[in-house]
Amino acid sequence: MIDQHHIRTYTGIEMNPLAPRPEDIALEDIAQALSLQCRFMGQIPNLYSVAQHSVLVSRIVPREDALWGLLHDAAEAYLGDLPRPLKRHPIMQDYCAAEARVLDCVGQRFGLGPMPASVVVADRIALATEIRELWGQEALIREGLDVEPLSLARENEPLCSRVARRLFLSRFRELVK
Repeated sequence: MIDQHHIRTYTGIEMNPLAPRPEDIALEDIAQALSLQCRFMGQIPNLYSVAQHSVLVSRIVPREDALWGLLHDAAEAYLGDLPRPLKRHPIMQDYCAAEARVLDCVGQRFGLGPMPASVVVADRIALATEIRELWGQEALIREGLDVEPLSLARENEPLCSRVARRLFLSRFRELVK
């Protein structure tokens, strides 16, 4: 009998995201789900996917940390994406614990050690860049991030989910070859 808390993934895996196992983690499931999840809970003009954000983070960090950069939000493929203000609220401690368990399994599945500090910094840099590009410099100042956004010009235009998925998978292959 299937656990009542299971989800069925894109590849057909039956997994319980509240009790994850490394063998339940599949790259294709991560790429599919993240390419369809919009950053900022979709409160933006166009789809800007978590997959595209993850590729950006993987390009900001040093090469040796790039795979963690790409996979840093992989738990969201199984738990959904919550914006920072919600995630940081004390009532969300259980969600954060579940996220940590899934990320631990992701690390085990792909043979990664602990998430490097460079990924946390790169995630904030990507966030600052996205805020500035979406809402402008004033919104970035209000957010109070302690990092400088990148100067991307038009390199980070929102991609449709199919293209973001392919980009994510291509970046993974590039990093593991």
